[in-house]
Amino acid sequence: MNLKYTLPDREAAALRPLLRKEKMVYCIPCDMTPDGQAAADRWTVVTPGRLFLLTGGEVTETVALKDAEEVVCSPQVACGLLLVKEGDKERMLCRFSMRYMVQYSYLARGATLFCRGVQREVKSREREKHCPVCGRALPGTNVCVRCSGRWQAFSRLWDLCSRYAAPLLLITLFMAGISALSMAQQSVIRHFIDDVLVPVSGTTRQILTFGGVMLLILAARIGLHVGKTLWSNSLGTRMARDLRYRVFHKINALSMSFLGSRETGELMNRVVEDSARIREFMEQAFADMFTQLFIIIGALIMMLAINWKLALLTLAFVPLALLLVRLFRNKERRLWRQQWRFNDKMNGRLEDVISGIRVVKSFGQEKRETERFQEYVERQTEIQRRNETFWATLYPFVTFIITCGTLFVVYFGGLNVLNDTMTPGQLVQFMAYANMVYMPLQYLSRLPRMIMRVSTALERIYDVLDEESDVKEADKPQAHRIQGEVKFDDVTFGYHSYEPVLEHIDLTIRPGEMIGLVGASGTGKSTMINLLMRLYDADEGRILIDGIPITEYESDCLHSQIGVVLQETFLFTGTIFDNIRYAKPDATKEEVIRAAKMANAHEFIIKFPDGYDTYVGERGTTLSGGERQRVAIARAILHDPRLLILDEATSSLDTETEYQIQEAMNRLVKGRTTIAIAHRLSTLREADRIVVLDRHHIAEVGTHNELLRRKGIYYGLVMAQLEMHKVRGA
Repeated sequence: MNLKYTLPDREAAALRPLLRKEKMVYCIPCDMTPDGQAAADRWTVVTPGRLFLLTGGEVTETVALKDAEEVVCSPQVACGLLLVKEGDKERMLCRFSMRYMVQYSYLARGATLFCRGVQREVKSREREKHCPVCGRALPGTNVCVRCSGRWQAFSRLWDLCSRYAAPLLLITLFMAGISALSMAQQSVIRHFIDDVLVPVSGTTRQILTFGGVMLLILAARIGLHVGKTLWSNSLGTRMARDLRYRVFHKINALSMSFLGSRETGELMNRVVEDSARIREFMEQAFADMFTQLFIIIGALIMMLAINWKLALLTLAFVPLALLLVRLFRNKERRLWRQQWRFNDKMNGRLEDVISGIRVVKSFGQEKRETERFQEYVERQTEIQRRNETFWATLYPFVTFIITCGTLFVVYFGGLNVLNDTMTPGQLVQFMAYANMVYMPLQYLSRLPRMIMRVSTALERIYDVLDEESDVKEADKPQAHRIQGEVKFDDVTFGYHSYEPVLEHIDLTIRPGEMIGLVGASGTGKSTMINLLMRLYDADEGRILIDGIPITEYESDCLHSQIGVVLQETFLFTGTIFDNIRYAKPDATKEEVIRAAKMANAHEFIIKFPDGYDTYVGERGTTLSGGERQRVAIARAILHDPRLLILDEATSSLDTETEYQIQEAMNRLVKGRTTIAIAHRLSTLREADRIVVLDRHHIAEVGTHNELLRRKGIYYGLVMAQLEMHKVRGA
């Protein structure tokens, strides 16, 4: 997200004398006056030393950041305020609309760091919602289509097609052959009329020869058309296959920050539907488009050779038709993108309801969800009806305008025949060529709709392919066998850089040590393990494993040595055997059974009629919570990790099941560096150390007994849980 807009010349000139040697770090428009009215000439600029407010080309206020305690972005109703705290006082600097809320949140965080003497620029990982150049809302992509260039879609299509040069060349030869035969067919007809029919001197042999030649031309055209269709279909299928692989591979490689900003239904559409649009274009439009173009060029050349004046009259209405298509192009693009964006929204809603169908049924909301989805369907139907009405009205009218040139051909061509300046065969040939121009032009007039569909699909596909992951592989990644020492070195991180979840975390974990993480919700426990798994990279500081920063580890090497057991266990659709073996695809049956026994899962698995081949539904819904948890532990045991992460792995389970899982976990953690998050503090009694997080910092570190003796935050949590158990027991 852009945090440094280009300052207009007038404002830049007013600010330049004040900056001296200072560097402009943030520059964001302020689109409201202090009393809430819309404004267009107000700006907020931040340097490492000062904050400036500019209005109408003049600097109206300057704030020395060293004298301020904090700069705050405060959300209000339909707007936001930028405040500065100076001692006991807090005053408003400016007001802005919700459009700039996120940008001002980053500006406030960065300015606050400057107030504290931290010379660090806060950078944004947010998606841009509006084009920073023209201000238009982005159509679900990171790039503004208007500002990126009208030929960008064509360059991407060319880049895509360049990977398939050989089949495209063959298809081009098929198209050229079809066009040449179409031209030759009309020449044969002309000679037959002028040399055989008009003189009335032809013979049966000449008629049969004409019929044979026409039959051969027809057979050759059909053969070339079949070849073109087969190769076009093959090429379209290959392109769709390769695109789906590339997009899916890219999605897997992208960071969690990107995946968390997109809806599941939207990403599914980009993998499946958008690639299908490319296939349809290559199969149905691409080859025909160039075939028609070749026919137009060939027919025009022949028409100009026969009668150039009549040829120009034939095309008299074509510019008007093309102008009409041009005038409605932007509206057509807008309608098409709107339809696709709503399709994404509807698919996302459908995916949410189906995934959460148990919750829907539990609360008896089936009727409500059906009615809501009906509203989506009706809205989609209305959008499609409106769009189809527009296209069904525009293109027949364009076709009518184009074919009006036929009147000139009939009238002036007929006069030429009567005046003996053209032969009847030439007129028939000319009219055939005119139709060969008109029909492709009618096709090409509808081509913008096809191109609009494929260009929109390409925008959405390349929006993913061009995305760069926040978590990047090192230039020379290391493949190191982990011994188990983990060190958090002054780590600060926030899912939004302006809102830290962890601040200045320092912690060293020895090899084989078990660490318990406790704290209230939102203090950063899960964030710490997300950073350790390198699902995100720290904003400040670094995390080291065996003295090597995790940013220098090869990703596959790092993840292959980390095992995770989560509270919400995810099982894939398939058999129990496949879910356990997911961590080690080449594991033998004996290894899978051994892991299941260590996880106390073997006993309940063999009670199923199909045993290890028992099919579990989506997300493992056919198993109980404890059974899913034990399958997940078996999966982690089979993985044999060097680092083990347990995230609330025994919460919400009955006592007997918890005992079985705890017993399995004791086997799992043996000899491994383990970090365990638990709300049931009793499960952390055996931990070597317990780390208490509070207000985004490490508040306490020690053993269970040490922390109880301190009577601090951990003691309060334990006492609260004991009191809660007493209340439940009563």
